Amino acid sequence: MKQERSDRISAELRVVISGGGTGGHIFPAVSIANAIRELVPDAQILFVGAEGRMEMQRVPAAGYEIKGLPICGFNRSQLWKNFTLPYKMWKSDCMVKRILREFKPQVAVGVGGYASYPTLAAAVKMHIPCLIQEQNSFAGKANKILGKNASRICVAYEGMERFFPAEKIMLTGNPVRQALLDTKVSKDEALSSFGLNPSLKTILLVGGSLGARTINESMLGHLDEIANSGVQFIWQTGKFYSQHIAEQLQTKGQPANLKVVDFISDMGAAYKAADLVVSRAGASSISEFCLIGKPVILVPSPNVAEDHQTKNAMALVNREAALFVSDQDAPMKLVNLAIESVRDDAKLSQLSRNVKNMALPDSATIIAKEVIKLAEGK
Repeated sequence: MKQERSDRISAELRVVISGGGTGGHIFPAVSIANAIRELVPDAQILFVGAEGRMEMQRVPAAGYEIKGLPICGFNRSQLWKNFTLPYKMWKSDCMVKRILREFKPQVAVGVGGYASYPTLAAAVKMHIPCLIQEQNSFAGKANKILGKNASRICVAYEGMERFFPAEKIMLTGNPVRQALLDTKVSKDEALSSFGLNPSLKTILLVGGSLGARTINESMLGHLDEIANSGVQFIWQTGKFYSQHIAEQLQTKGQPANLKVVDFISDMGAAYKAADLVVSRAGASSISEFCLIGKPVILVPSPNVAEDHQTKNAMALVNREAALFVSDQDAPMKLVNLAIESVRDDAKLSQLSRNVKNMALPDSATIIAKEVIKLAEGK
């Protein structure tokens, strides 16, 4: 009887996954979808995202169908643009109800982002079991509301009972890009791919999928120190900032030990090349550092809800698993701290050991199994 039920679920499993906006939401979502497909190859998976956001390109590139909603966030800098927000919310609600009726999912998974709330709210009303994947150490308002009616809440940090019902919480960690863990390239090969010297220590600076203005300004303000540091740098500027930075470097002069790129497609090779990483404190990035044991200086973005990146960072800093520079202090302190730290082998070893002790492996597979369990219950 149990085998018959398993065969039925395998043949009929239909899952909707919603969320996006940044790579920090999209990468976990795609990882969960891939893990579901590994366990149930015939599973039907549909994504729901927000029109105009990066998931509308990244999800199809990963091989999955996606439907877009006109939902958007509240614009605090240009208030007049919020005039159409109630209509967009109403239209998104109508659209997602139609999507769910037509697709008939057994489970809805929310990973955060604009589209996640209307999708899971509609699923709850339609009595579809919901799983929330909360990536941060401080839950957002939407997920706190959704958590009251969710069937399962998968989290990456301890102590999340202050946001969600304790009986629904499962500590799974955050799914990461599998390619980062599977990379076979050696450190020398990775350095060679960036045209760098294998005998020098290497610092990698990344600002997330959209770039980070503060990290970029910190680099531009310390080109002399960089040139005389005796170490080398890989600097991912983000495409939004790349033209301005290219113009600045042309005027000021680009140090020979500075490799500048707007986007890195093979982050596995970039991490392998680096002795130290400078990064924002997005939840997905932190999970990657934990799993690969990479020493990191975290510069939390102040432009996020509830200042959750600072809370993410402090979860590591308090266990001596990362270094910390505030966004405000970064222009003065970041580059010098990075140069000083990458020269300290004992410090690098301590950071690597401690951050790896915080890793929660196989997150995507664990979450996928919970999704399948909810489908079986449905």
